[in-house]
Amino acid sequence: MKPLFIAPDGKPRCAWAGGAPEFLDYHDKEWGFPVYDDIRLFEKLCLESFQSGLSWRTILAKRENFRAAFAGFDFEKVAEFDDKDIERLLLDTGIVRHRGKIEATINNARRAMEMTEKEGSLSNFFWSYKPDEASLASPQSASTSETSKAISKELKKRGWKFVGPTTVYAFMQAMGLINDHAEGCIIRDAVIQASK
Repeated sequence: MKPLFIAPDGKPRCAWAGGAPEFLDYHDKEWGFPVYDDIRLFEKLCLESFQSGLSWRTILAKRENFRAAFAGFDFEKVAEFDDKDIERLLLDTGIVRHRGKIEATINNARRAMEMTEKEGSLSNFFWSYKPDEASLASPQSASTSETSKAISKELKKRGWKFVGPTTVYAFMQAMGLINDHAEGCIIRDAVIQASK
């Protein structure tokens, strides 16, 4: 069983929610709750890509800066970014200035446009991978899954970048494709209800 953290309100949460003051609000209001909006899905996947090799605390602290820098993660707008935008972003101290990840975000915005044409929406694509109820009932302790490997493989086949199985697994947790809240975490049941 995953360890728990007793929050200031005296109620148990996933242990990681106690890792930094800003984690609790994110854990309680966002993480694991189902997301169907394409722009929010694109944002979550991009932020998980930027997080690779870094702490989530760094990304969460810079999230508003990322939103400003990447046109609110409106992938139709980001798809239009060019070399001047890349140079602008590399000078932006408010975000993670990693050329590969910046270029991947622009590339992935273009791939997102293609995906919405083919699948109808990003939501249709990602939610088509929703695991069965049995696998949703028990939280995982891994950093990848068969589903994250399958999504990663398909995204890469379609030309997406910085979307390895671990990044995709973190995205699946964040966007609610799986409920990875620990048994005993008070938010776990709220996510189950929201998923219905």
